[in-house]
Amino acid sequence: MAKKEKIRLALIGAGNMANSVHYPSLAEFPDVEMAGICDLVEEKLKATAEKFHIERTFTDYKEMLDEIQPDSVYILVPPHHLFDLVIESLNRKLNVFIEKPPGITTEQTKNMARLAEKNHCLTMVGFQRRFSPVIVEARKKVEERGSIIQCAARFMKNYFAGPYYNGAVDILTADSIHAVDILRWMGGEVKKIVSSVKNLYAEYKNTFNALLEFENGAIGMLLTNWVVGKRIFSVEMHSKGISAFAEPDDKAVIYKDNEEKGETLLTQDAAKSKEKHKYAGFFTENRHFIDCLKEGKQPMTNFADSVKTMELVDRIYHSQM
Repeated sequence: MAKKEKIRLALIGAGNMANSVHYPSLAEFPDVEMAGICDLVEEKLKATAEKFHIERTFTDYKEMLDEIQPDSVYILVPPHHLFDLVIESLNRKLNVFIEKPPGITTEQTKNMARLAEKNHCLTMVGFQRRFSPVIVEARKKVEERGSIIQCAARFMKNYFAGPYYNGAVDILTADSIHAVDILRWMGGEVKKIVSSVKNLYAEYKNTFNALLEFENGAIGMLLTNWVVGKRIFSVEMHSKGISAFAEPDDKAVIYKDNEEKGETLLTQDAAKSKEKHKYAGFFTENRHFIDCLKEGKQPMTNFADSVKTMELVDRIYHSQM
């Protein structure tokens, strides 16, 4: 497939994630044309179009797709509004980028993945933690010593608002899935799992912990809890004689061979930027998607790969002690 010089995008959604991390990234790419944007709320639509110099605005996404004939569609809407828009785009044989989670059920994600494969569409789900510059650099340093033998993903919050989107999506699928997905990225596919899922101080499930054995023999740990003191996301990666402890909003520390003082990698230094959409991984995930479109190859977090993360979410629910 010939490499495309410029990617023409249709954008669906003018919400917070679109405005704060995705569109600022795309606006910096000289090989991207933000050709049109659609949202049902005209005030948000107009403000977003003006902010990112997008000339054409629509409140009907099918009309937009008809008129601007894009190469790819960004669909940045809540997960319970996602499915029909994705299916329509894939039926038009358009490449698609969506935020996590990829729908509200594994079956939805499987059906999107099947249609994408049938129509030869390139797809991506925004699991941006895999693209955090400081985490990527920490993993590279660990794997210089050998494959990862043990890893952990910790995601804590002080959050008592209930399941997401007024109850449309459970906490593990909607948000804790970040930790589930990055465990797969660090350790690979899961052979065995035993989990604990509980509701603490609430009527809904809000803490999810699991011990995993990966197919390569490595061990993984999921530690998530939505009723603790503060929000923190962190990962650990260990190999022979080396360990990395990373908090992607702050830093990673690498310890080698029992040395007391570790090597510190500051998050903003790793990203070469103080802008959150860059040091948090959104810029590099969007760059990855555009590069894959130009080269005609599937992105790392495509729909088929994301099915495996959704299946692991299901296994956490169904493998309780």
